[in-house]
Amino acid sequence: MAVRPHRDDVRIAAAGLAGGVLLWAVGLFARPGGDNALVQWTPTWAPLAPLALMSACELFRRTHPNTATLIGTATLALDTVTRGSVVTILMYTDLVYAAVLYGTPAAARHIPRLSALLTVLGGTVPFAFWRAPETLLIGIAIGLVTLTPATTGALVRNHRAAAEAASLRAEQTALLAEFDRTQAVTAERTRMARELHDLVAGHLSAIAIHSTAALSIDDPDTSKQALTVIRQNSVEGLTEMRRLIGILRTPDDEVEPAPTLDALSSLIDGARANGLDVTLTTDPPGDVPAPVGLAAYRIVQESLTNALKHASPGPVTVALHRRHGTLLDLTVTSPYRTPTTPRAPGSGAGLAGMRERATLVGGTFDAGPRDGSWTVRAALPLTAILPHAEGDPA
Repeated sequence: MAVRPHRDDVRIAAAGLAGGVLLWAVGLFARPGGDNALVQWTPTWAPLAPLALMSACELFRRTHPNTATLIGTATLALDTVTRGSVVTILMYTDLVYAAVLYGTPAAARHIPRLSALLTVLGGTVPFAFWRAPETLLIGIAIGLVTLTPATTGALVRNHRAAAEAASLRAEQTALLAEFDRTQAVTAERTRMARELHDLVAGHLSAIAIHSTAALSIDDPDTSKQALTVIRQNSVEGLTEMRRLIGILRTPDDEVEPAPTLDALSSLIDGARANGLDVTLTTDPPGDVPAPVGLAAYRIVQESLTNALKHASPGPVTVALHRRHGTLLDLTVTSPYRTPTTPRAPGSGAGLAGMRERATLVGGTFDAGPRDGSWTVRAALPLTAILPHAEGDPA
């Protein structure tokens, strides 16, 4: 399929042809004739042929720049045996410029070098033969016709390439920024979902279980005890929700500190108030990095919530021990019950959230039935905390 000339190239060709014909009509030529017998021999209309052919080459200056320049070079040689036209020479300089600007990378490299070589040879060789200073003008003329437009085309091409590269880098930077923003939003949503689950699920599960007991057992004392637990968990859950909402509205330096291992005893007391028979054994906590302490606290919290909803009646043990001074081993065991309908509805995201917390601080996590008990195990590093370990948003 033939490529149509660019409309700007059509305008350039038409303007060049019209301008050349106008100069010919008023008798303005590039070479008046003088003593050149060959020029005197050619008819006065002869410059119109190279002019028309050069105008035709201008039609393809953008679509086929190398071919147009080769034909234009031959046309310029033909123009030298006529009285010539200044417009023909000007259109040839435009073809050289276009060949460097729109041509292949190889053409853009070689045409300026070849033009420079012709310029030097055009000035030195005639001077070496005739020893006349006027012969240096030949090199200057060749330089103006070839080297100047070729150099200009190379400069424009380099500026365009630099502008395109800068535009591409800007687009890539924008894409990376958008990707980072999307990743940050996704990570924040995941973190908030995990915090909401960990903070509220335990209290709501206790409320659901004890409200079921109050409704199903017709005993005033039992109902009173159940309502007491329900009220306690409602108040604590509301407090946690207010705290979480406050964090979203409060600057980071005013956020209430995250819970640590020192708060485990209060967590255990709350679980006992909800009806669990919980035993806590732990080594002296010592210096525990904040992300690790938070992860351990949340894993214990979620494990107790799961025991409240799923475990059979019986003792629940929570054990935290240091291993070789570099790891915090956490184990929570509860009586295993064949999977049935839980005592309270849940989202099913508890195990995934605990695993995420352990992974975020560079630790390991495992949970499953073992020797008649449901066992949750986590090994959290106390030394090399990963740079992306999260703090507590709640």
